[in-house]
Amino acid sequence: MRIRTAAVATVALVCALTACSSSTDQPSSEAETTASEVSQKEKDEALAAAGIPPVPTGADRQALLDTLASAAPDVVQYEDEAIDAARNQCSAINGGAGMLDYLAAQRFTYKDVTTTEEQAAKINEALKSSGFCEF
Repeated sequence: MRIRTAAVATVALVCALTACSSSTDQPSSEAETTASEVSQKEKDEALAAAGIPPVPTGADRQALLDTLASAAPDVVQYEDEAIDAARNQCSAINGGAGMLDYLAAQRFTYKDVTTTEEQAAKINEALKSSGFCEF
């Protein structure tokens, strides 16, 4: 019983010392940086680098919803999901991904909305021709 207690205490001490030493091996600015400290500007730049446009608001939001509805009316039943799917699909379009129709069909299928690849092809064309993905 004493051997187990000593072994547990030794393991705990080693873990504690390892945790302390690992944080001092890095420069203090790196060790203190967290995801919550990333500025909105840095987040926006990262999204833009990934080919994802900013969240549309006001008239731009409505124009996007109208564009999507003209291609596949059911997808705008859930507006927020449709906006998110469109932004993510822009990443595929802007990144030159293959199988765009398949990807759009997957992205625009949610809850009780099912999007076919034929509808997805229309969505892709609508996103391209509307200029939404160009920012």
